[in-house]
Amino acid sequence: MNRRLESLDALRGMDLLFLVAISDLVEELAEVIDTPWMASVMECFTHKTWEGFSPWDLVMPLFMFMAGVAIPFSLGKNKEASHLGEVGRGAVYWRLCRRVVLLWLFGMMVQGNLLALDPNRIYLFTNTLQAIAVGYFFSAIIYLHTSWKTQIGIAVGLLLTFWGAMEWITIGGYGGGDYTPHGNLAEGIDTFVLGRFRDTAQIIDGQVVVRESYTYTWILSSLNFVVTVLSGVLAGEILKGKTPFNSPSKGRTKNSLPIEGKVWRGSLLLLIGIAMVALGWTWDLVHPVIKHIWTGSMVLVSSGYCFLLMGIFYLWIDCLGHNKHLTVLKVYGMNSITAYVVSHVISFRSISKSLFFGLEQYVGDYYDFIIQLSNVTILFLILYILYRNKIFLRV
Repeated sequence: MNRRLESLDALRGMDLLFLVAISDLVEELAEVIDTPWMASVMECFTHKTWEGFSPWDLVMPLFMFMAGVAIPFSLGKNKEASHLGEVGRGAVYWRLCRRVVLLWLFGMMVQGNLLALDPNRIYLFTNTLQAIAVGYFFSAIIYLHTSWKTQIGIAVGLLLTFWGAMEWITIGGYGGGDYTPHGNLAEGIDTFVLGRFRDTAQIIDGQVVVRESYTYTWILSSLNFVVTVLSGVLAGEILKGKTPFNSPSKGRTKNSLPIEGKVWRGSLLLLIGIAMVALGWTWDLVHPVIKHIWTGSMVLVSSGYCFLLMGIFYLWIDCLGHNKHLTVLKVYGMNSITAYVVSHVISFRSISKSLFFGLEQYVGDYYDFIIQLSNVTILFLILYILYRNKIFLRV
């Protein structure tokens, strides 16, 4: 498959559109529209406090899942050539390591820690981009050296390892089947290992104090970050026809695949998605769905939803050919890292206030919404210029 997977660009774009544009606009509207229906809308843009899963909880797993989908397309030739000794593994590993370092630095910039130039605000593992870096690095290595069967086995092994650790390991009073925000094993490991370098940590009276409301974990959770990305790798391999689950494709040419084969691939993604969601919510009975610590049940539920979305987009766009009017999604999707970093690092508020100076007296409480709409528009114009000039910034 030599053509770009348009459905992947579109799905990535939708994820970023909600993350860097729509969510901020809805939040501003919710400040001035105090109605029950608006409160219901806001629930869709709010993370679960602890257990459970909201639509907004899917944004980060979907981002990571799509990084995995891209792996068979970006590294497929390297994998095939490496078996023949045509490509030095060192060059591939260097490329992967460079990507990890850049994503890690971008993650520290997005959190506001690195650019604050304040040593007391340097935290090490805090961000979606860093989770992607870990998941992508290990998933890429696993992909390059193993078959799809082994990849599934490794993913299952990691899920069970995380579950077993959470259930039966106790460290300093943390763990032993405790799934509370401040008593679980993942929390304890981050507390002991990261210490002052954990996000929100401060030194108060000689003691490391982390904000009580901060309950995200990263180190033990990295096991399941890898699984999330690996689930995307499996989806990518199915779309490339690298598993025996794919139906025979008689009449296939070098650059095309009969519609029957494409429909089967998309349908297979849907079936896998339904199975994973059902299995994840069943596992929730003994291993709760908690995004903050990235539990195994949450991985199955979120990856299942990702499979469903990928299947729907693939069937609609790549199979049925509904690829018109995707420009907005492609603008965000083909420069996703740029969109994410710029939206968090650069504030366009001063520009927007200059453009709409004096308008507040006429629009009242809706002024902040207009300013945010201007911010979103400026970012879109930057991304659109890059898109029109075929400038796609990657790490």
